[in-house]
Amino acid sequence: MGLPLVLLLLLPAVLPARCCEPPEGSAGAVRALSARLLGLAGAPAPEPDPAVYLALRLAREHHPRLERRYLERLQDAFQHPYGRSLQDRGRWDAERSMSAAEPPQTGRLALYLLGLRAACPTHSPHRSLVTWLKYYLEEDWTGSRRHGRPLSNHYQYGLGVLALCAHHKRVREEVIRRLLTAQHHGRLGHGGNAVDTEAVVALAFTCLERRRLVGKELAAELREAAHGAGRSMAKAQGPDGLIGNIYSTPWALQVFLATGMCQTEPAFGQAMAALLENLEAFGTAATMAQVLPVLHGRSYLDIASMHCQEEPDTLTPLDMEALAEVPGSKTVQLVVECPLPWCYDLKLYDRHVPVPAAASLLDVLQAAAALEPRDFSFHTQDTFQGPFLKEVLGLEARQDKRNYWQLLTAPNISLQMGIADYRPRDEEMLILRLSEW
Repeated sequence: MGLPLVLLLLLPAVLPARCCEPPEGSAGAVRALSARLLGLAGAPAPEPDPAVYLALRLAREHHPRLERRYLERLQDAFQHPYGRSLQDRGRWDAERSMSAAEPPQTGRLALYLLGLRAACPTHSPHRSLVTWLKYYLEEDWTGSRRHGRPLSNHYQYGLGVLALCAHHKRVREEVIRRLLTAQHHGRLGHGGNAVDTEAVVALAFTCLERRRLVGKELAAELREAAHGAGRSMAKAQGPDGLIGNIYSTPWALQVFLATGMCQTEPAFGQAMAALLENLEAFGTAATMAQVLPVLHGRSYLDIASMHCQEEPDTLTPLDMEALAEVPGSKTVQLVVECPLPWCYDLKLYDRHVPVPAAASLLDVLQAAAALEPRDFSFHTQDTFQGPFLKEVLGLEARQDKRNYWQLLTAPNISLQMGIADYRPRDEEMLILRLSEW
């Protein structure tokens, strides 16, 4: 990987002036959230998250020493899989196949490369990483031509293109047109996931156009596609101001900021107000990292044009208060439904599960599995956003089958938090429904 970045002076990032600033009076709440994220970043964790580092670098106030330390942790985590040349990929692929042959980690590597760009290095010690990412973009697609989508997903694929653009690397037109075709045919996902994916793809398109990495004709197509995505997000805004859900809304705001639509689109101000009214929903490092860039009036597109100068060391980490112990217990009704034609019954499970008063949905699932291991089982997948519900009662949510486990509270309201974050009320009915998108 060349000279380690930790030996370089981590200078601050001066970003372009933004056309759209958060409302007056919100600075204190935003600063407190940044301080909480900084506190979480300094705490021991199993694995550092590049998105957390990006949020710290895109903030208006900084703590250079802690940011430098977090960068070191990221480098340590990424050194093993990407610290070798691409010529050694045969041996690495063999090792990966021994451990269940996961799809290419396109998005993870892309976020790391964006993080390295946000560190404002004085030279480019990551040429091999760019080569790896280009290889991933091809591998991600080659094994899945018959499905018409990447092996991972369009979200990760879009992040890959955005990361290459941020490093001013050209991308083959065929790679770009894969994303254009997916957008034109509505293949970018479902619900809030579609907003996230459309936003990342729109940011990649805007970056390629702004940095003149494509020809004029393609640039015009990309500009129209990005603005079209912004317009569709504005139309999808609900009466509560959210676009998709509370966690997808920050991605939509990144598009408005990156394209300049924040100046003319009323949905921007309404969505920003909705986020500021619901900051308590962002209680984990991953969710804080998701919302903080737009609260500072910035998007991932700003990473591509960072210029480093001196920066004041003004942000102090705030230790997260542990969730207060709530005395007593509660009972949650847990229902599992499968309305798909190949399921033998609509309602597969319906039980009342006693749990402690402060229990999360994840705690409810664990309690149900402990009470009736023969009747209830589930599996999760660890992601940067927390545990993702992958399998219930042996039924696996699979992207190639275009299905997912939808989380609802009765009668039919989608949850806007993950299973580790949502804390159901006493006597609340929670529904896990295998749904198609």
